[in-house]
Amino acid sequence: MKKMKFFKGYVLIVALVLVLAGCNKEASSDGNVSAATDKVTLDISLSLAEGSFADVGVQKFKEELEKLSDGEIELKVYYNNTFGGEREVIEMMGINSLAMATSSSGALGTWTQEFNMFDLPYLFRDHEHAYKVFDSEIGEELAAKFEESANVKILSYWTAGYRYLSNSIKPVKHVSDVAGMKQRVQENQVQIDTWKAYGANPTPMAWTEVFTGLQQGVIDSQSNPLDSINTMKFYEVQKYVSKLPELYQPYLLMISKPKFDSLSKEHQEIVLQAAANSVDHARKGFEKLDEEATEILKEKGMEILETDEIDVDSFKERAESVYEKWAPEFGVEFIEKVRNF
Repeated sequence: MKKMKFFKGYVLIVALVLVLAGCNKEASSDGNVSAATDKVTLDISLSLAEGSFADVGVQKFKEELEKLSDGEIELKVYYNNTFGGEREVIEMMGINSLAMATSSSGALGTWTQEFNMFDLPYLFRDHEHAYKVFDSEIGEELAAKFEESANVKILSYWTAGYRYLSNSIKPVKHVSDVAGMKQRVQENQVQIDTWKAYGANPTPMAWTEVFTGLQQGVIDSQSNPLDSINTMKFYEVQKYVSKLPELYQPYLLMISKPKFDSLSKEHQEIVLQAAANSVDHARKGFEKLDEEATEILKEKGMEILETDEIDVDSFKERAESVYEKWAPEFGVEFIEKVRNF
């Protein structure tokens, strides 16, 4: 009888150990959640380098995320298109094979055409005008449409500011100066139409190919924030920069909708709060780095034309045809609402 009781007790203990082991295995099977601590690890992809304006925002988000969660949520940052270009990482988030990414708005138009509105030239007067639009119901409505179509949730509107023109041929002061210039654009029809209107030769090219394209002469010019021109070392293959206030884009912090939905309610709220807390820091950080980049690029040998040295009106006149084509697509009243916000 004692042996029988001992045997039953032994079997019970073994069964309990097996159940606990199975639970532990199940909880950690996706590689993102530790059963012992319920720790969540989120991977985030950046198209830009460490120390870039994008990284400034991401590091603030990471700090807030880990502080608010008491270390339960960890953010692992991957730079320079480790997982692919902006379109590729959006696709990956949509099928839950990547947790998070940042992107300029130029890549989002594939899923939500209204995001192409941000590629219309001379849409915003300045940073403050853009921020008001991003933070309004306009930004909320666009985010909701994108979430529905891409299965990706926009957490915050940061900024990529003005995309200033750099080239290897000559100083650009007038629209006639870009005639025939091979200008890199994103795979975005609004950008293509804009540079055709200027008389240039727009060439769609993935961000990962731009430096090599400039180096080999496949393209002559490109437009990006000054900080990106600096961190990507375009000064090695470009001589001139024109601060043409032509294109102003938001920069988005995003998370896979399936990944977000898989988080606990508490962790979801922490992610949302951390993203909200990062906005002001990301925007001010961009402005600071962009200002500092002007002097750095001059030291690297680039010639920089300030906005007041450029005949901006000559570009605006050519851009009217772009509005004539695209305003009906986005809604004439909607475009006017944004411009006059």
